[in-house]
Amino acid sequence: MIEEFMKKAQGRTAFLEHEVKELLKSMGFSVPRGIFIGTGEKIPGDLDLDYPLIAKVSSQKIYSKSDAHGLRAGLGDESELRSAVEELMRIEHAEGVLIEEMAPRGVEVIVGGVIDAQFGPVMMFGLGGVFVEIFRDVSFGLAPLSKDDAYWMIKEVKGKRLLEGYRGTEPLDREALVEILMGVSGIMATGAIGEIDLNPVVLYPEGAMVLDAKMRPHLS
Repeated sequence: MIEEFMKKAQGRTAFLEHEVKELLKSMGFSVPRGIFIGTGEKIPGDLDLDYPLIAKVSSQKIYSKSDAHGLRAGLGDESELRSAVEELMRIEHAEGVLIEEMAPRGVEVIVGGVIDAQFGPVMMFGLGGVFVEIFRDVSFGLAPLSKDDAYWMIKEVKGKRLLEGYRGTEPLDREALVEILMGVSGIMATGAIGEIDLNPVVLYPEGAMVLDAKMRPHLS
């Protein structure tokens, strides 16, 4: 599967978000329903997506969509969507726009991987928001992860109580999170991918969904 996917990597520094999500979906992971509109293409008249929608600029050269002002969320109708897509297409280096259904709220976590010069493929896990931005509440492991390794990484973060159910909230689906951690570690263990960043992954009492995905090939 990775071998086939890597055929797209020739001469490229990064994969587009919808490409990464197609790979994750083929591995059995949930991603929002969406459609990619390349530059010069028009939004289909029979867009089979439910509002509200989110539109995001796609480019190999734009790593942070927020910094590039490349996100338009809460789009409530066709007029708002078309206006947002036109604006995003004008951003420098834009290769297209990804339009997706907005996902229900949940607890956000981050799953990542990188090829380290000393340790090889390394996995990272953390809770989203202030937990990673301010407290640096993250854990690390070496790929490929076993199921026990994945559970250990989850238990290592201080904010793990949010996953277990806190102040009347339901426990979240840690099995779904473990499957994502192991799946991403399998990708990293191939050595073909230099970096992967799933941020955020939203956890629910049943299931999990990858809302944003970045991935770069390993350039040796």
